[in-house]
Amino acid sequence: MGDIRSDQGREPGAESAGAGVTTGALARRLGVSPTTLRSWDRRYGVGPAIRSGGRHRRWTPQDVAMLEEMCRLTSAGVPPAEAARAAKGSADPVTPGAGTAGDEAESRGREAGAEPIGDPRQECKGLARAAVRLDAPSVDDQLTSLVERHGVVVGWEEVMVPALHAVGRKWESAGDRYVEVEHLLSWHISRALHRASVPTGVRARAAGAGATGVRATGAGPVLLACVPGEQHCLPLEALHAGLVEQGLPTRMFGAAVPPEALTAAVRRLGPVAVVLWSQTRSTADRPLARHVASTSWGVRGARSHPAVLLGGPGWAGRAEPGMLRPPGLREALTALAGLADGATNSPG
Repeated sequence: MGDIRSDQGREPGAESAGAGVTTGALARRLGVSPTTLRSWDRRYGVGPAIRSGGRHRRWTPQDVAMLEEMCRLTSAGVPPAEAARAAKGSADPVTPGAGTAGDEAESRGREAGAEPIGDPRQECKGLARAAVRLDAPSVDDQLTSLVERHGVVVGWEEVMVPALHAVGRKWESAGDRYVEVEHLLSWHISRALHRASVPTGVRARAAGAGATGVRATGAGPVLLACVPGEQHCLPLEALHAGLVEQGLPTRMFGAAVPPEALTAAVRRLGPVAVVLWSQTRSTADRPLARHVASTSWGVRGARSHPAVLLGGPGWAGRAEPGMLRPPGLREALTALAGLADGATNSPG
């Protein structure tokens, strides 16, 4: 996979509407090696309709569509022989993990995250390969299935984050950054997390929530914000989705929130906790964190202050007294759930 190059460097005449696509050009498009395409042709009969001179392969649009389906299925864990049969149309299309309508209904009825991942490395590899091909539909399908089957926490920690790291490491080591791959994968992960942030009726009932999907508590919401200058908010989106999945009230403010806006939001909302995200030390504003922790609301004599959680590697180093610094998503969710429960059960 490290030898993939962008189409800007393709040889002249590699693709033409009349003659079809060459094996090399198709391999670059799909993110696989030419040897893989030849092997699939030889082993499974997934070959081109046109062979120039008896040897040179030319792939028609129909052939390309067949190979794209083959890649989608193998990336999702379908064995190559079975994927080839489905791609050629000689068998019913295979959808990984698909079952009867009753099975699907039962799956939707299970609480999110109840099903463990059998092989996280396979899921991560399939997601990364689809991203390398810039196969947006496959990336989206895999992420949607991942969150529906395993929940936000498992999906984020065991597949999404490792896939992002693998993509970054692979292209750096190959001498190519492939920024477009990372951008596509990040955008679709963000999209999947946003979808998970909308409580469904089934998820709301499973969490014991009301019609809105939010548990009835006496505590204020959890306020999520990136510190000023911090644009990297994907991990905060995962935390937001995890809070929604647990039915905890939350307010997401996103990237680079100005200090005055953050202070105003704290005073207006009376949050049980404020999570401040910093990806790099240059954005970790410790005076701001202390200011937020000291911000109060309520009537005189019964004023309240928020708990402050510092998220992200930017806060590494010395601890801030009275503030929590959970190491990961799972720990952050546990801490925030405890704070919400504690506020609910406190006198008054």
